[in-house]
Amino acid sequence: MKSIRKMRLFDIENTLSSEDRDEYEKDYARLIQSPAFRRLQGKAQVFGAGSGDYYRTRLTHSLEVSQIAREVARRLGKQYRFLASKEHPGLVIEPEVVECAALAHDLGHPPFGHKGEEVLNRLLMRDHGMRYEGNAQNYRILMFLEKRAGSERGLDLTAAVLLAINKYPFCLEEPGRDKGVYSMEWEHIRYLRDRWGMPEGAATLEAQLMDLCDDIAYSTHDIEDGIRAGKIQMNRSFFEDDRLVYNIRQEIVSDTGNANVRWDTIDVEAMIRRVLDQYLTQWEAIYEQYGRDTSRSRREMKARWVSRFAGEVGIIDDPRNGWKRVTFVRDGQQDLDLLRTMEILKKLAWVTMIKDFRVQRLQKRSEIIVERLWQSFREYESGSLILPPDWIESYRQHQAVWPWERLVADYIAGMTDSYAEKVYAELFASRSGSIYERD
Repeated sequence: MKSIRKMRLFDIENTLSSEDRDEYEKDYARLIQSPAFRRLQGKAQVFGAGSGDYYRTRLTHSLEVSQIAREVARRLGKQYRFLASKEHPGLVIEPEVVECAALAHDLGHPPFGHKGEEVLNRLLMRDHGMRYEGNAQNYRILMFLEKRAGSERGLDLTAAVLLAINKYPFCLEEPGRDKGVYSMEWEHIRYLRDRWGMPEGAATLEAQLMDLCDDIAYSTHDIEDGIRAGKIQMNRSFFEDDRLVYNIRQEIVSDTGNANVRWDTIDVEAMIRRVLDQYLTQWEAIYEQYGRDTSRSRREMKARWVSRFAGEVGIIDDPRNGWKRVTFVRDGQQDLDLLRTMEILKKLAWVTMIKDFRVQRLQKRSEIIVERLWQSFREYESGSLILPPDWIESYRQHQAVWPWERLVADYIAGMTDSYAEKVYAELFASRSGSIYERD
């Protein structure tokens, strides 16, 4: 069990790293010291990076997810005895593994959040019939683009951490797949899954836990940012507005990705109103308790909801595939009501912030930036003259495996928000620059 979970794809004998640390400690160090991880500080979570000192970035979001995931993993390890038996490498939850997976889960996001991902995918598909997807790009970064001392094959993380990041265990090139892993990296991920004997389409418990903790963070922390920004107004007029309820409902019914919580069996609008009323009522009580201190009230609300969600994470049997499922559990059964509550809070954050017209203006601007950068780089003859030399050298070394357009997508995807704007300004803004500016 130990060897198969801690095995590495390339440095099989661990000759390229110190023996003084545990393998997961090495993974942690490789991740937090990687340029891709550092760049998360300059990538948007909800509001654009640089919008203010308060708001979360992809980096702070990833750190918060890792903290929640590690603590929940510790509790589950004490609560479920079967985890200690380690009867299957995929039915194990080690806090260190979940922590590493959470730190790495957003590395593949391009600049400008989901809008950047959407635009890159559209451009690649339109011009070359290729896909861009953030989860797949994670593996592109971890297994190819990032380099570490003594290795030319990415960060070469342990099998346990690689599979804990793999919440969508599919090849993206399979028909009908919206999320997954690019075909080249999928060969390696599938090899590990076969070695572990993973059921088809099933994610490890650690991957499921990381994914759920990501949702917990999104549904609590992003709302805190929204309150701070004034996008979510903590009063009855705002929370009881029919337009808000309607917009949340529309987002829910149009999202095919959460049909498993059985929205078709309940009155969706009534539940939205109930959850919003409970949320505001709780806020009003906390607000009075803390002497009408808005800042303390925001933090307390966030902490209570994180605690509520994290405290109900459990493990049940999954009849769909004979595997196990990490989800909210009450009385030994999946707590659909709490799953729906979390989804409503996620949609509250979405419709009040992402759908805000000012945010939409910024997203339109970011769309233009990504499109024009793509047009500047996509042709090798002209693009190779204005990309950094190390990227050109990398392309020449690997052109038999990866086409030019994929390397261009890699280059744009790796940019922070501010760097994308800087390169755009160098190419299109009416200003003079200096050749001595360093990238």
